[in-house]
Amino acid sequence: MSRTRGGGRHLDEDDIRVRARGGSKPRTRTRPKHENAREGMVTAVDRGRYRCLVDRVPVVAMKARELGRGSIVVGDRVDVVGDLSGRPDTLARVVRVRERESVLRRTADDTDPVERVIVANADQLAIVCALADPTPQPRFVDRCLVAAYDAGLEPLLCLTKADLASPDDMLGVYEPLGLPYEVLGPDQDLDGLRARLAGRTTVFVGSSGVGKSTLVNRLVPSADRAVGHVNAVTGRGRHTSTSASALEFEGGWLIDTPGVRSFGLAHIDPEEIVAGFHDLDAFAVDCPPECTHQEDAPGCAITAALARDEIDPDRVASLRRLLSSREGEDDTEPTAASPEPLP
Repeated sequence: MSRTRGGGRHLDEDDIRVRARGGSKPRTRTRPKHENAREGMVTAVDRGRYRCLVDRVPVVAMKARELGRGSIVVGDRVDVVGDLSGRPDTLARVVRVRERESVLRRTADDTDPVERVIVANADQLAIVCALADPTPQPRFVDRCLVAAYDAGLEPLLCLTKADLASPDDMLGVYEPLGLPYEVLGPDQDLDGLRARLAGRTTVFVGSSGVGKSTLVNRLVPSADRAVGHVNAVTGRGRHTSTSASALEFEGGWLIDTPGVRSFGLAHIDPEEIVAGFHDLDAFAVDCPPECTHQEDAPGCAITAALARDEIDPDRVASLRRLLSSREGEDDTEPTAASPEPLP
């Protein structure tokens, strides 16, 4: 029941009484409270089975029926009951999913209405991008940055395969933005990267073939994540990691995810996409309401700043392509071996 400002009352959903239909049985069972449940963290998900770390013991669990259709993902903090011994052929039950501090999402493409939760409770997003083999993909990096800011994660740019190409072009774009980065080659030590990862929960994302799982294996040699190579004809990497996996690392966690060929942002409003381009958003605040920020948009402050040579034209092009892709236009980046847009 709720009251109006004048002291009277009006009905709300709490006042509604539903008459039981004939033949229906009264509900006498209440959901169990599971007061003895133990807290764990989901470290892997495989075909309806959840690997959880409970009191330092790896436990395999299924989802309790009472949880319904809600998703459970790597990084979730959960409450678990049942056999928590971790012995082979034992199965516990996840009975609660604790409130998530952060959620990293993506969609299959920019017109797909279905969100896919990648990871929960991370605080840092490591965007892995190769400097060569495959060709660098700055637009993919831009998409990941938008997703990171939307999820409240701190981004970290990891430029791999520095033995094959110079990082100067990529750093020329992202270093002025104040984006933390690490340039990595096969013979370089990882001390700087380790320092950035210690005590954090970091999710690694990247296209197939950029060396993401190779990097994770160097950081955690016991991980034994599958690695692959780039196809010389298509310029694409082959999907080797097939599911996300959380690995303990120096007081924190590394979460390796499967390589992706697209990082859809259909779940993010256009205004938030622009806000993810920090260097351009500073000008966008002066745009008229409902500005599309496209080249033909009247009064667009981004276009005016571009004409004054105050912003990077490649960044503007990336933003405009990303916004256009929400209307179904293609935003794939051609590879050196495949100059045509990829399907």
